[in-house]
Amino acid sequence: MSRLVVTDTGPLIHLAQADVLYLLELVGEICIPEMVLTELERGSTDTSELEFTVEQVEYDDATYPHLDPGETAALVLCADRNAVLLTDDLDARKTAQDEGIEVHGSVGVILYAYSHSELSEETAKRVLRALKQDTNLYLSSPLVEHAIQLVESDEAGW
Repeated sequence: MSRLVVTDTGPLIHLAQADVLYLLELVGEICIPEMVLTELERGSTDTSELEFTVEQVEYDDATYPHLDPGETAALVLCADRNAVLLTDDLDARKTAQDEGIEVHGSVGVILYAYSHSELSEETAKRVLRALKQDTNLYLSSPLVEHAIQLVESDEAGW
C-alpha cells in the first residue's frame, strides 16, 4: 500500500526547475489540492508527466490565516486524509509539525530518492546543489552541505 503525499506549490515548482519532478512519484501516491493547481497555472510549471490525483478542499479562511490558500488546502487535506505534506514553506512546515503532520520538502524528496537507490550518490549531490543554484528555492549553504553529508554517510531518507 502506498502512502498518500499531498504537495503544495513549492516542491512542484522547485523540483521541476531542477528537472527532477518525476522523483515525486517515488515517495507515494501524489495528491494535489485544486487550489495548488490554480496557483501553478500562474507560472510555467508543467506537471503533465506527473501522475497525481486532484482534490477539491473546502476550508474556512480562518483555518490557517498565516498561510496562503494552497498551503492551507494542502494542510487541511493532510489532516483529513492522514497524509504526508510536501512543502518548502517554513511557516507551513512549522504548522504541520504543530498539527502532528509528517512534513518534508524538496530536499527531502532528493534524500528519499537517494536512500531508495533511485539516484546515485553523485546525482543526488548534483541535484541538491542544483536546488540551491538553479531554482528560486532559498536554501542556505549549511543546509545543502548537511544534506550532502547525509548522502555521503548513507543516512539519507525518511
